[in-house]
Amino acid sequence: MADEPTTGSPRTLKTVSRAFDVVRALEELDGARVTELANHLDLSKSVVYNYLSTLRAEKFVVKEGDTYQLSLQFLLVGEYVRYQNILYRIGKPEIEELAEKTGEYAHLATEQHGLGVNLYKVSGEKAVGSDYQVNKLQRADYLHFSATGKAILAHLPKERVEWIIDQYGLPGKTEATITTREELFEELETIRDRGYSLNDEEEIKGLQAIGAPVTNRHGRVLGSISVSGPVRRMKQPEYHEQLIENVVNTANVIEVNVNMEESDDDFPTFS
Repeated sequence: MADEPTTGSPRTLKTVSRAFDVVRALEELDGARVTELANHLDLSKSVVYNYLSTLRAEKFVVKEGDTYQLSLQFLLVGEYVRYQNILYRIGKPEIEELAEKTGEYAHLATEQHGLGVNLYKVSGEKAVGSDYQVNKLQRADYLHFSATGKAILAHLPKERVEWIIDQYGLPGKTEATITTREELFEELETIRDRGYSLNDEEEIKGLQAIGAPVTNRHGRVLGSISVSGPVRRMKQPEYHEQLIENVVNTANVIEVNVNMEESDDDFPTFS
């Protein structure tokens, strides 16, 4: 599902790495002038200008007045990458149905480089937190405090989970976030036993989520799904049990459809 970064490899090209530094800086600064970028990256203005000119010539950067911004070319590349993911192609209509059925926010996620990546989100009629959820589509995030993330971690090989913890740690988001290795592995065992995961105010106080993994025919976890909503509503016993059933059933439907369509080429092993 995800390859591990190869930073420090002797084959790494410094010019390419620096070009991506410029791209990331433009994202972080929400566009910038040459001088602002140069100060941000601690590079000379002439070097920054040369990188910007190259990225602009390749249509990945646009200039408005004196300000440089990332272009819509990234959107086109992103849509291409997302559609190549079989979990997105097959899971998208099921997530839409789940949001409509529950009225809550429904999520489809996967893991890459040890972080969670949201492939798709749909807002149901009762859903809350739209601004926050939209922002989550724009960044990778830790896996240990979300329902989708914990569902994935529970079905990754233990050595992969250990690597992820070593790389990123277990930072807290709320008082309820799991922040120790021992507690996390206990939680992951519980998730495997019961078949679903919970985010019980571990990411945002007042918000709960219920998640379930999606695996392929080889037992490899491809990603996960979840629904989230206000904790007072989500914890109502009958409603809570119905949501669990809806989430687990939707994950099962996605799995069946994936296994009917997939070929080994859909899931390359990265190195």
